[in-house]
Amino acid sequence: MKIIVDAMGGDHAPQATVQGALDANRLHGVEVVLVGRMAEVLKAVEESGEKTLPAGIEIRDASEVVEICDDPATAFKKKKDSSLTVGLNMLKAGEGDAFVSAGSTGALLAGATLLVKRIRGIRRAAMAPLIPTAGGRAVLCDCGANASCTPEYLLQFAYLGSYYAKRALGLESPRVGLLNIGAEDEKGDDLRRETVALLKQAGEAGRINFVGNIEANEAMMGGADVIVADGFSGNIMLKGLEGTAKFLLKELKKVFYANTKNKLAALAVKKDIEGLKKLLDPSEVGGTVFLGISRPVIKAHGSSDARAICNAILRAKEFAESGLIEDVEANIDLMKLEKVELPS
Repeated sequence: MKIIVDAMGGDHAPQATVQGALDANRLHGVEVVLVGRMAEVLKAVEESGEKTLPAGIEIRDASEVVEICDDPATAFKKKKDSSLTVGLNMLKAGEGDAFVSAGSTGALLAGATLLVKRIRGIRRAAMAPLIPTAGGRAVLCDCGANASCTPEYLLQFAYLGSYYAKRALGLESPRVGLLNIGAEDEKGDDLRRETVALLKQAGEAGRINFVGNIEANEAMMGGADVIVADGFSGNIMLKGLEGTAKFLLKELKKVFYANTKNKLAALAVKKDIEGLKKLLDPSEVGGTVFLGISRPVIKAHGSSDARAICNAILRAKEFAESGLIEDVEANIDLMKLEKVELPS
């Protein structure tokens, strides 16, 4: 298993990406190809304490970098020798099993869609992070790739998320819920109402385990294993969750440091608090998969440190080994709506 990593993508690149790759290789035996400016990558390897390139680590030179200020839709075309473009072309050519980048989300999505291509029949790729819930974890699909959606897109997201939950979470029949402003079928806008009808049909046919509309608060309490959303709503939910987690941890810290008695209490529950922080830390997940792309592509957070990059590489390895893409390809006919011919 060989993972291609955009060594120049992210706020802390290349040092964080290089260190994360070295850790994934040393601790978990993952082979990694680092794509980026050769001199800068080698310097980062040296600064990480390695005098020579370890076995299982390769470097592919790429002279350009996609910057955050570049137009996401065209950056991978204009900068053909960028670490992102070179890495995606390597994935397309079969020179690696998955691609990881902490760089521009828009450029990565555009490049993955136009270079690596979507699975035939998939209308739009979706970003699907695993988020913590009271029931464990859930797949949120989509969380930002598609702000505007059609009912068919959301139907496909339900299937994609369901297959992913089966593989990533080990669930035989993951519960699929449509994110909405109420549980009743008539709630929400036209998009939600039309999508509910399609998902109910798929559920009644036994193709997915659809549990109906679900509000964000119920979703966080574990009401569904797959939360289907357009990218606009899904991104708001995800950012709200991240902000709430930071707020609660900050307030807990204030409580525990308020006085001596509370500090003693903090010592008593230190391990439990560390477990809570780990549960809410996006770095533990590492990366978000792009569902619907024909080869595994994983987006790491832009501010990823070495631990997050290492975990993103492990997520990529799991994704590549999961067989999820084969699941989608085998069932693509169930995921498409028949086109109605308009009278001439």
